[in-house]
Amino acid sequence: MAKNHTLFPFILITSLFFLWGFAHNLDPILIPHLQKSFTLTTVQATLVDSAVFIAYFLMALPAGFIMKKYGYKTGIITGLLVFALGSFLFIPAANTQQYTFFLIALFIIACGLTILETAANPYASSLGDPASSTQRLNFAQSFNGLAATLAPVIGARVILTKGYTVAELSTMTNEGRQLALAAEAATVKMPYFILGSVLVLIAVIFAFTRLPAIQTNEGHAASKNIFHAFKHHHLTWSVIAQFFYVGAQVCVFSLFILYATKAAGVTEVKAADYLGVCGLAFLVGRFMGTYLMQHFSSSGLLAVYAVINILLCIIAVCGSGMITIYTVVGICFFMSIMFPTIFALGIRDLRGDTEFGSSLIIMSIVGGAILPRVFGYISDVTGNIQYGYMVPLVCFIAVAFFGFKGHRVKVRPEKLIASTIL
Repeated sequence: MAKNHTLFPFILITSLFFLWGFAHNLDPILIPHLQKSFTLTTVQATLVDSAVFIAYFLMALPAGFIMKKYGYKTGIITGLLVFALGSFLFIPAANTQQYTFFLIALFIIACGLTILETAANPYASSLGDPASSTQRLNFAQSFNGLAATLAPVIGARVILTKGYTVAELSTMTNEGRQLALAAEAATVKMPYFILGSVLVLIAVIFAFTRLPAIQTNEGHAASKNIFHAFKHHHLTWSVIAQFFYVGAQVCVFSLFILYATKAAGVTEVKAADYLGVCGLAFLVGRFMGTYLMQHFSSSGLLAVYAVINILLCIIAVCGSGMITIYTVVGICFFMSIMFPTIFALGIRDLRGDTEFGSSLIIMSIVGGAILPRVFGYISDVTGNIQYGYMVPLVCFIAVAFFGFKGHRVKVRPEKLIASTIL
């Protein structure tokens, strides 16, 4: 009866992982699209990621307060509606042909995603047996991987196929070029309108669905402030690890098309297809990781996967031709379990600090706003985008440390919390 009581809510929660995964994995399509439309450098193009992931830092704490005061259901519905609003704003953004407007729309989408992720990750983790929380969260996150497979393939054929080459644009008059770029910009309207409509529909379904309450305090008093959560040593390290992991993931996925076209010499549409293969590897890795966690510790698997990715990053920097694409596919496979595993290990045994701990880990997603710009800067300065993979390499070193040591549950004495923060 308990399983039947939680099955439909778990299916609904899992659908959220697919939806925000789809939105995130349209960004790699937007980056080359907007780069050409607005004649941007690699660093300027990464403002797409900055606009998205800075929202996680700014909105994570408000999202945590929403969850503590109004509950997970209200948080989820709020997140869906804000997500939908940002999606609908792509229509006026395309009409005005303003890069800043696109960034604002992406920022609002990300605000909605922040609220959703702050609610959905701990909810999925807690909706069942605590012993299987990491496996359950990895399973739900697998549908994020499914979105990573489908979004680039679908997005490329809707957004990129009507594009003009730089040579074609250079032969046009100013008026003709403006009309051509306006036609290109218009290709983003339909996919984001459909996405926004689906989000509103799902918000309505959530409004009329009774979600089971979850108890994270386990008889302990709720935390009075976010600084109290820092007494958990493993939470502190999970925040650090998640900052670097998300930075690595965004570097790999968002800049893949730019990387593949230069490192392997393939077309943008072909690169988008290979990005779909990366998403498929990510998906398969999630399911396989969920299975392997039945036989191996999640922390040990995380550490081993991180070490493998360190080695693959070296090949991504030094390789040439199609081997670089195959290497990145491998990186996607081995980084598939990292986000949910770091998250689940980070909120383990937080009790009354769970909501604030979840917010802190979500805040650390700001790594996706900062580290891709470092990647872009290295690429622009050296003139070789492959050198940018030194950034994910460093990131996976931090993840490996968390898997080997940082995940161990340890609570600091209260008097040391303030000094640790300072």
